Amino acid sequence: MAGNGVFAEIYDGEVEVYKYYADGHWHKSSSAKSVSIINPTTRKTQFKVQACTQEEVNKVMEAAKVAQKAWARTPLWKRAELLHKAAAILKEHKAPIAECLVKEIAKPAKDAVTEVVRSGDLVSYTAEEGVRILGEGKLLVSDSFPGNERSKYCLSSKIPLGVVLAIPPFNYPVNLAVSKIAPALIAGNALVLKPPTQGAVAALHMIHCFHLAGFPKGLINCVTGKGSEIGDFLTMHPGVNCISFTGGDTGIAISKKAGMIPLQMELGGKDACIVLEDADLDLVAANIVKGGFSYSGQRCTAVKVVLIMDSVADEVVEKVKSKMGKLTVGPPEDDCDITPVVTESSANFIEGLVMDAKEKGATFCQEYRREGNLIWPLLLDHVRPDMRIAWEEPFGPVLPIIRIQSVEEGIHHCNASNFGLQGCVFTRDINKAIMISDAMETGTVQINSAPARGPDHFPFQGLKDSGIGSQGITNSINMMVKVKSTVINLPAPSYTMG
Repeated sequence: MAGNGVFAEIYDGEVEVYKYYADGHWHKSSSAKSVSIINPTTRKTQFKVQACTQEEVNKVMEAAKVAQKAWARTPLWKRAELLHKAAAILKEHKAPIAECLVKEIAKPAKDAVTEVVRSGDLVSYTAEEGVRILGEGKLLVSDSFPGNERSKYCLSSKIPLGVVLAIPPFNYPVNLAVSKIAPALIAGNALVLKPPTQGAVAALHMIHCFHLAGFPKGLINCVTGKGSEIGDFLTMHPGVNCISFTGGDTGIAISKKAGMIPLQMELGGKDACIVLEDADLDLVAANIVKGGFSYSGQRCTAVKVVLIMDSVADEVVEKVKSKMGKLTVGPPEDDCDITPVVTESSANFIEGLVMDAKEKGATFCQEYRREGNLIWPLLLDHVRPDMRIAWEEPFGPVLPIIRIQSVEEGIHHCNASNFGLQGCVFTRDINKAIMISDAMETGTVQINSAPARGPDHFPFQGLKDSGIGSQGITNSINMMVKVKSTVINLPAPSYTMG
């Protein structure tokens, strides 16, 4: 795949390393160093990307700043036109980009294609939404405030922030990149993308689609490299006017260092599923399996703990076990349901949580099985609050069940978590559903469905350690602009009109 067709120029065939993108061109880093990307399935090096230097980051920031000034003066319809073009190119080249996702992050092949298509749709929707939102201004008149005559008109409009730094996570390196890139661009900002190591090559392919669409040079940039070398340097760079980050604990450190700029942070969750006695138990079981084990549980919105009324727990556990037995386990190329987790350290962390639960007496509904980075799906019943798995986010195909005696107990456990991204409640009683939803300290509550981020225009936000600000296309556009006011002061009338 590398080095052929439309993506030929992003690859340095001599040393088999992908280039980075800056000022409208593909470059080799002056460091002459590269970062290896390990295929989670084979556990061998699959790709290499440039290890950019701090000096190269400085140049990127300078170019972005210059390009942004001109882009801010580009008509809104023209910005939208280019985004529509990029979306079409992205969808046209879904196959090679999906192939990268399969090899870099072990995403099942069909899900990888879906991610790219969804990303194209997101870019198009953002173009349309941006034209609507940013095409509107506001007029205020002074005499609506006590003591004032009608002597001032205030015109307010939305203007870009400047340079947006976008840092997506490994699990959706294309979709969660474009969810930051498209709002930034339609709003008139320049963009610097720092992709995750696992997922960097898919991100570079995606950026090339924007390059092919014909955006101005310097407006869009993508730097790869080691976090230790350019991570803090990027997030603390004086040229950055906004950071949009999706990922884990690193986001908290970024927030503390970033300075006085707008931040959009989504930092993981321990999404609770509360099941009442009157719930549709087949629906519950289907959603527990889908919510807990899709993409091997490596999703911020995966079901991470099931809080179930004891009276229906046995029945639900049996139904879940039966459905889990049908999940296929193996390589992503075969479109298996459960594929290897992203790194060996992730697999080791998950195993640590499992062993802790075993020592403390959790009931294993399946035998724990692991081969390399591949962990077979595991349901842990009779989990208690003294087990790490009750609180920590495994980011893998391991799901704890905590049996509860009352709804209050379930809500208490949910709210005792330091996370508050999403949660869900299963019941046939809409009044109970709304009351529980109100009581759950999470950014979103799904009623009778597993948590999910999409559709991408819905607001998406976390409370507590799950993040700052709100995502979703409209919210992201509004976060990446400032309000600018122009006040027209009318002269005092020299005569009485009329």
